[in-house]
Amino acid sequence: MLNLHKAEFLRSAVKSSDFPRDGLPQIVFAGKSNVGKSSVINRLLNRRAFARVSAQPGKTIHINYFCIDRQIYLVDLPGYGYARVSKAEQQRWGRLMDVYFHAGLMSLGIQIVDIRHAPTADDRTMANWFLQNEAPFVVIANKLDKIRKSELAPNLARIREVLRLPEDCRVIPFSAEKGDGREEVLALLEACAAGRTLAETTAPEGSEEGMATL
Repeated sequence: MLNLHKAEFLRSAVKSSDFPRDGLPQIVFAGKSNVGKSSVINRLLNRRAFARVSAQPGKTIHINYFCIDRQIYLVDLPGYGYARVSKAEQQRWGRLMDVYFHAGLMSLGIQIVDIRHAPTADDRTMANWFLQNEAPFVVIANKLDKIRKSELAPNLARIREVLRLPEDCRVIPFSAEKGDGREEVLALLEACAAGRTLAETTAPEGSEEGMATL
């Protein structure tokens, strides 16, 4: 079992030589600048401000590494799709992420989208990268607390349709505010730490996604 109390910030990577290559699983968090990546990480670890939550989107300009119990890394990628960031800065972020992806270090991708809205063109680009490279990934549909229960099933279906996700790609309703979906995501982190694949980790019985697709 992962000891979530043993969580520490390792480093901010700005080039390939900064990436840890010690064989520990690396779980990558990707999403738009304002989708709540830092809040999701904070909720998973039950830390109020472990991963910095900025009042201004687009402030994560490096690849931030967090080491959990010396067993896995949580890798917080720069947020994409923030219009106020200069084109040159967007390109720099894009190059850095491209270098990381092609280094072959990722064990699991976690793409975070906003459950309230249809995924954006940038969200589609991110999902396409995972699919085309046959990279194992799941989608976290964050901000579950902002919608009505009646909106859950159709909103999840819309995410699947827009991102063109295969049936075996898990979409996990999540609330960084209230903690819904936390146990399901933690089970994935535990599986990575134990060397198990996504196929060997089934969604918990009675999970929000299972109920929404009944």
